[in-house]
Amino acid sequence: MKRRNTPTKEAVLSVLSSSTKAMSPDAIAKKIDVAIDRATIYRVLNRFCEDGVLHRVVADDGKQYFALCLKCDENEKPLHHFHFRCKNCETIECLPLPVNFTIAKGYEVESVNCVLIGVCKDCA
Repeated sequence: MKRRNTPTKEAVLSVLSSSTKAMSPDAIAKKIDVAIDRATIYRVLNRFCEDGVLHRVVADDGKQYFALCLKCDENEKPLHHFHFRCKNCETIECLPLPVNFTIAKGYEVESVNCVLIGVCKDCA
């Protein structure tokens, strides 16, 4: 379904476009230059996920982070890929590594959430 463009959507997309890392809704809200409440930010983020513009990462800390799906296709970066959370700077980034797994017959995987935790290359 085609959704109309709004200043709020443009602001959220602009913030995420300028970041190379996944961002939490709180981090996005701090960088937005238009008046917007938390519920609206979550609604925009969820719609972007539904439309395939963003993907959601639920980290080991239970928080949700969002990243652009610029390369979420099998030709560039696997749709199902790992994420890395740095315990020092608390950033989350997509890693271009495919998630390889086997699953019992009869099950169908729709999404994968894999978060590796450690120290990123910038903090090491």
